[in-house]
Amino acid sequence: MAYTTDPASFPKPIDLSHHLSRSTRAREASSVKAFYKYFAIPGIAQLAGGLPSDKYFPYDTLEAKVAHPNRWKPSPNKPIDPPETDPPTSRFASTSISASKDEPPASRLVVPHDSGAQDPLRMIDLKSALQYGTAQGYPALYYFIRQFTRNNLHPFVPYKEGPEVILTCGSTDGFSKTIQALSDEWSEGHDPVDERPGLLVEQYCYMNAVQTAKPRGLNIVPVAIDDEGMLATGKGGLQHVLENWDASRGRRPHLMYTVTIGQNPTSGTLSVARRTELYALCVQYDIIIVEDDPYWYLQFPSSSPAATATPKPLKTSGFEFLDSLIPSYLSLDYQGRVVRLDTFSKTVAPGCRLGWITAQPALIERILRITETSTQQPSGFVQSMIAELIMGPQSAADPGKGGAADGSGWKVDGWVRWLEGLRGNYERRMNAMCDVLDAGKHAVKAGRRKSLDALVADADAQDEWAVVETTQMFDFVRPLGGMFVWARFAFASHPLAKANQVAAARLSQALWVFWTQKPYKCLVAPGRIFAPTQEIADDDSFNCFRLCFAACPEDEVRDISQRFVEGAQAFWRIKRKAVIDELLKDEDEGMGMGKGGVDARVALLTGMC
Repeated sequence: MAYTTDPASFPKPIDLSHHLSRSTRAREASSVKAFYKYFAIPGIAQLAGGLPSDKYFPYDTLEAKVAHPNRWKPSPNKPIDPPETDPPTSRFASTSISASKDEPPASRLVVPHDSGAQDPLRMIDLKSALQYGTAQGYPALYYFIRQFTRNNLHPFVPYKEGPEVILTCGSTDGFSKTIQALSDEWSEGHDPVDERPGLLVEQYCYMNAVQTAKPRGLNIVPVAIDDEGMLATGKGGLQHVLENWDASRGRRPHLMYTVTIGQNPTSGTLSVARRTELYALCVQYDIIIVEDDPYWYLQFPSSSPAATATPKPLKTSGFEFLDSLIPSYLSLDYQGRVVRLDTFSKTVAPGCRLGWITAQPALIERILRITETSTQQPSGFVQSMIAELIMGPQSAADPGKGGAADGSGWKVDGWVRWLEGLRGNYERRMNAMCDVLDAGKHAVKAGRRKSLDALVADADAQDEWAVVETTQMFDFVRPLGGMFVWARFAFASHPLAKANQVAAARLSQALWVFWTQKPYKCLVAPGRIFAPTQEIADDDSFNCFRLCFAACPEDEVRDISQRFVEGAQAFWRIKRKAVIDELLKDEDEGMGMGKGGVDARVALLTGMC
């Protein structure tokens, strides 16, 4: 489709109600929540709702010491052309703009009990935030996120009136409600096979999504990937999967779950060109795209050739940083078939459990109905703290204090500056880890050719004939975004595999255990826990490991990465099968991650992946 920037010529989003689940179609507006809009009328006597008195809340204020939005030093928005020959970390040496890392600049944030504001869109206080509220979200924060989403994050969404938003208890909650709204539950032996819904996912994917969909009976359908992400064409690509769909497996999938920036776990980042291909196929086959994008602002220009720089946006966000990022599927979504999940988990903290969904208004309205009788709204404590941080006091009489140095809020400018600084810090970490991995991905063996030793009597001459053999143990692609490095190992090059003494999958298990022991003490995520089907788990996942550079202490990223490399190199020097057997003793006795099972230690990772 040829896009125009004139909103008057945009089409209306298409009707997707045929994809709504039976229970979602049947939902009606909450009779209780309908009263809440009247509660904000100044001076009204409130006798209708079962609301406790705000005077009896035990919290008089909420206070916190918070960062200034410019605490971290940004990294450049544009790729270097030509690329640097030296490691890119050379220009990323500094991380903080403050003189002292022990006491970086901070402000005192205060959420007051009563802001004195009458307008609910300007009211940020505990008497409103801790009270029952609308399922759409705390009005002040909801309004800010809605405006920020429509004007700055996604200024160009090519359907009439643009998207709507609803606040969630994080992306997992948002995905759960989206799946509930757009798929009926299906049970084997109870429901006809031709009614079984399907969910398209990447070949390796975020398993919380799979574990949300599977209990509802959804058929999990993997799509092949490359270094960029989901393939549109070719063997195993989206077109191939849909064109050759076997109806005996159920309905052709009508939902697609995808992480498009810094894909978890492979770190792939989809270009605009690839998105355009995939979106066209979703239009052709009537598929709704659920775009989960917690790492969107973590796009790394230092990994990108200048030739692949993001094209100029059709409509500017008002910020160079945001305009430099690859845009969401929403920027292509002229039919309104994209449901986007965003979260504060990676920008503020995972424990705040706060996020939002962006989609066409008709779908948001149905998800709103689900929210009214489930979570109702995210935590008022969290919403008020985030609102005060970013928006700040709304009048001179407001006793609150926001996150800026002068007691005002960060505002949009400050929030974008915070995101830009975070990107800089994670980009520096990524480059530090990748530099070490790149330097250490080969096992090195030094020696002399024995056939030449007899010809050379002089000892010094023997040294001249010394040779160094290198074997590549693993490879990876320097991430264009996200928090992960996806390392793919070549276990066939291990001496015990060459001698046909130990299978590759068993070597992979042993290496994982080997890393956890002294002196390496590294815990990495095995590829198996990201395999959406048993076939992928058994046939390929053992080759892969996911490393997260976000979780390491900043000053230890290089050291930890070096321990990972040294552990792999030491493992490649193992030549006795008995060593592997000893490493896997617990696993062989049923205490570990055998075929079809998951090691208890790895299981602990699943909820944090």
